[in-house]
Amino acid sequence: MSSPTYFMESEDESLRLDIKTDPEAVEEQARWAGVVPGMRVVDLGCGAGKTTHILHRLVQPGGEVVGIDHSQPRIDYAVEHYSERGIVYTLRDARGSLSDLGRFDLVWIRFLLEYYGQRSYEIAKNAYQLLNPGGALCLLDLDHNCLGHFGGSERLERTMRNMVLATQKQYDFDPFVGRKLYAYLYDLGCVDIEVRMSAHHLIYGELSETDRFNWLSKAEAARNAPGLFADDYPDGYEEFRSELCAYLEHPRRFIYTPLIMCKGKKPTAGR
Repeated sequence: MSSPTYFMESEDESLRLDIKTDPEAVEEQARWAGVVPGMRVVDLGCGAGKTTHILHRLVQPGGEVVGIDHSQPRIDYAVEHYSERGIVYTLRDARGSLSDLGRFDLVWIRFLLEYYGQRSYEIAKNAYQLLNPGGALCLLDLDHNCLGHFGGSERLERTMRNMVLATQKQYDFDPFVGRKLYAYLYDLGCVDIEVRMSAHHLIYGELSETDRFNWLSKAEAARNAPGLFADDYPDGYEEFRSELCAYLEHPRRFIYTPLIMCKGKKPTAGR
């Protein structure tokens, strides 16, 4: 099976994933998901390994975490920066069979399904097969991704919206996968399903260096999209980027993205 096309790929992508991950937020999300000491957990789409490392700390003593990613650079980064006894990183495609990894008490999938569009449910179904009876599947992803912003010019708003639409068409990116997660768990037959929603991005006032780097990296990923800037920016991507920078730096701008978290359990015998 071929590796998926990841439109955010760049030399700095592992670093971007690392610095944008808030340890306090991840720990709070993991505790809500039910992560406790002694668990065997798989982090499906582990990226730079920062989240995997946090999960590992929460399952101690006696727990184990397996981090899976399809990108060799990401696995290499994770091994270099977030290795620990009790963490195993492995290069795998989430769409393929993972049965050889054994069974887990919790499967954690955070910010992965948005990149698989039409195949996102297939990945959730594949992950469900890894659970012990009574184990939990936790899906965390964004809704209305990169579409919640106010304060820019009409052409900037239009181009930013078209950037998202271009990734949908070219890469099967799904900016609305968050609203589908509950239905995925329901259709898989999970029980005791719970849902929680909060703000992942909530940007106003002074811009942080992390948010600046993150949003400009997103823009850079779309710079070569065919015809994206032709109508509104005669000088192309650099003209767009200049206006985007001015928008991001202005304390009046407002950006938000909802995070939807869903968890459900695999039924035990007799349920």
